[in-house]
Amino acid sequence: MWGILVALLSGALMSVQGVFNTALTKQTSLWVSTGWVQISAFLVCIAAWLFTGRDKITDLARVDHKYILLGGVIGAFITVTVIQSMSSLGPARAAMLIVIAQLAVAYLIEVFGIFGVEKVGFEWRKLIGMAVAIAGIVIFKWETKS
Repeated sequence: MWGILVALLSGALMSVQGVFNTALTKQTSLWVSTGWVQISAFLVCIAAWLFTGRDKITDLARVDHKYILLGGVIGAFITVTVIQSMSSLGPARAAMLIVIAQLAVAYLIEVFGIFGVEKVGFEWRKLIGMAVAIAGIVIFKWETKS
């Protein structure tokens, strides 16, 4: 149950953040707003680290697969692409497409066991579920002629 609540909170926060970042970009620029998002997130993480204990930071040097250290770099591009998609598509359409892309890529990662994730078998029902979600996007944004 806890995981479900945290996932729902994460999705809600992502939508709000996307709207905030898009508004900030309109008043500044894409890279200024993205930089601010990353710097402010870094400062929050430093503060949390200071208050929760300062161990484990040296473990970064001992990470087995160095590519997993690229999460922050990917985060910068996530911020940029969310801002651009929300600006051109609007929050609802952008969020739906983002979620569908997340679902599809996450499922491919699981099916092929990419990045050390435990491999799972392909299931048609999951592919059908994604197709239903895509159909939901089409229905949600269907433009009627008045």
